[in-house]
Amino acid sequence: MKLFKSADLIRKSKYISRDLSWLRFNYRVLDQAKDPSRTLFDRLRFMSITCSNLDEFFMIRLGSLYNYIDYGKERIDYSGLREMPFRRKLLDFAHRFVNDQSLTYLNELKPQFEKNGFNILRMDELTELELKKADGYFKNTLFPLLTPMVYDSYHGFPLMMNQMLILGVVTRTEAEGEKGQERLTFVQIPQNLSRFFELTRKDKVIFVPIEEIVRANLPKLFRNVDIESANLFRITRNGDFTLEESDDIDVDFIKEIQVGLKTRKKGRVVRLEVEKDASPVLMAVLKERWKIDNGNVFVINSMIDMKGLLQILKHPNFRGKAARQPAPVAPLSLPEGAEDNMFEYLKHHDVLLHHPYNSIDPVVRLLERAAEDPHVLGIKQTIYRLADDSRVTAALLKAAENGKHVSVLFEVKARFDEERNIREGARLEKAGCFVIYGVSKYKTHTKMLMIIRKEGEKVTRYVHLGSGNYNEQTSRIYTDVSLLTTNDVYGHDVSEFFNVITGHSQPDDYEYLITAPKDMRQQLIHLIREEIRNAKKGLPSGIVMKMNSLEDKEMIDEFYKASKAGVPIRFIVRGICCLRPGRAGLSDNIEVRSIVGDYLEHSRMFYFHHGGQPKVYAGSADLMVRSFDRRIEALFLIVNPALKREAINILYFNLKDNQNTYLMREDGAYVRRIPAPDEPVFNVHKEFYHRHYAAVSESSLYDEWLTRADVQTDNAASNEGPPLTAPDFPTDAEMEDAEMEAELATFNSTTEEDLPGGESPQDV
Repeated sequence: MKLFKSADLIRKSKYISRDLSWLRFNYRVLDQAKDPSRTLFDRLRFMSITCSNLDEFFMIRLGSLYNYIDYGKERIDYSGLREMPFRRKLLDFAHRFVNDQSLTYLNELKPQFEKNGFNILRMDELTELELKKADGYFKNTLFPLLTPMVYDSYHGFPLMMNQMLILGVVTRTEAEGEKGQERLTFVQIPQNLSRFFELTRKDKVIFVPIEEIVRANLPKLFRNVDIESANLFRITRNGDFTLEESDDIDVDFIKEIQVGLKTRKKGRVVRLEVEKDASPVLMAVLKERWKIDNGNVFVINSMIDMKGLLQILKHPNFRGKAARQPAPVAPLSLPEGAEDNMFEYLKHHDVLLHHPYNSIDPVVRLLERAAEDPHVLGIKQTIYRLADDSRVTAALLKAAENGKHVSVLFEVKARFDEERNIREGARLEKAGCFVIYGVSKYKTHTKMLMIIRKEGEKVTRYVHLGSGNYNEQTSRIYTDVSLLTTNDVYGHDVSEFFNVITGHSQPDDYEYLITAPKDMRQQLIHLIREEIRNAKKGLPSGIVMKMNSLEDKEMIDEFYKASKAGVPIRFIVRGICCLRPGRAGLSDNIEVRSIVGDYLEHSRMFYFHHGGQPKVYAGSADLMVRSFDRRIEALFLIVNPALKREAINILYFNLKDNQNTYLMREDGAYVRRIPAPDEPVFNVHKEFYHRHYAAVSESSLYDEWLTRADVQTDNAASNEGPPLTAPDFPTDAEMEDAEMEAELATFNSTTEEDLPGGESPQDV
């Protein structure tokens, strides 16, 4: 009875599971790969992204869950499930996704390869001449890099690297006319080579997976033995390591990071991908060795690790075949020619940049000029992620070489960029820059730059604040907003902020900044409650927010209170959303949408109607527990009236989109928004290239959107498409019913041997 009562509580939960919400986000990315209106090459790009996303999900999110399971710590998900039931639920969702992913590849993408000028072929599909070339590649390039690693009573189980393709080879030797003992050997496919060997067949390009070339040539590695089977597999290890940081200023952050990186390379296996019909001998060894069950095993019917598809897009024959990105346009607030003398222009004007529609070049060039300018005294900057061969690093090195004071906070805890940031920080330190490798207990995620320049008898602070990284590469595909200004208030706030993160200063208040972990959550709640008070008084009220993720329970509860008070709320959330919109009596006035398309929506913007005098913030923070409590973040108030109108227009255009938008239903599922019959097509990823002052001045979030009733998340709404996921993809309620059945079955029949890590049935 207790279990069924638990199922009822789960159905009534006010919150959506963070991890299940993330998996639904990856479905929206997969939906782009299914879109027949896109070119095949565009669809392959999205398919590779779904694979990359899923890799990170298993490494970090499932890895984090296993940290709780393996160490016996309690973790109750937003859905209400404890560790082991939630693990099963997550893996069930993931299996459904991978099956859909494989079917999309096999049935929708692969049949189009030939007519688009290429194909992916096995060795037995090659001509005799092509086989000769492939065998030559094996002999000259692959063979010297291969190291067979046998596993038997004389040889220990080899360490296998995370996400590396591996062939598990079962062999047998003849012994006096009888079959000898089976032996298992592992052959790791080189990671430092291209995934495909390329051939030309008439007017087509043939891509041969290098693992197939190795498989066909295994007799050259295993001489005078019988090869019974050779199966390809790939493992994903737990990549979620937690640093035990202290307040001791002598703690060596870099050594801690480096230790963590080593654990990532040999952490617990959380996923095994293997091709179908794999050898029972191989599977028995792998499952026993890594203490995994069938839930962790993903039988792949298509292609293991589809990230390799990006090689096709980079081939000279197909460059430009994916969706072409238009050239950036000039910012509305930066007239043509003004960039030639940015120092002079910024003394009198603020500039709002909206990337990638506006290039990041004005920021990078300003930094490069500052490095050479004899009047510049110093540069201070926070760095989270950088591009390869970064112009930002080069400019900072040049500034130090020219005798300027350069202070840089390099966040060495930026996931998957730790090694790069340690390396780049060391280069700057060697050049004489003052480098801080993160702040104890917190991850510095904020994006800030300040250039201090002596101008006559005064010093002017040139400030850049943004939502995106100082990365010239990702700025071309991530949507972000940033501000360039010499306004003294921003300058004072940013100076105080740098004193906080480089020293021990604790300022009372900022005027234009809201920061975490200081009091960001409290200040945002205060702004929400102002809207509640206005709504209760019958005054205009409204909230529009754009972010990557919405997960913090305290914030969600405040939004529910605002909805009950009659405040219209519109969220544009790209990924995780733990809030349930449209639930009667709880969130009737809340709408959630997600935009997934040509660009990755990365900007964070927060609009409060504020009695008709809107307050608009932008910055680095999502509404997540980690952003408020475990990160150093900053939101900046946009005070310039013209720039505020631009920011409002950005939100307005996002709400108006009907080509890349998915509407979230109360049960957590998403449906694609389809234009009404009389509604003009509006693609937000194209319209920003044609934006003009007239459009900006005409935008009004309150009049046009906060009072609208025709954009609903009801499944019968005329502007919704069919449900996004496959017909057999269950709703939350169906999953909960199945989960409770599984719990009962597990409770009645599970033995310790069935559970990874040796958990007992009562721990489920």
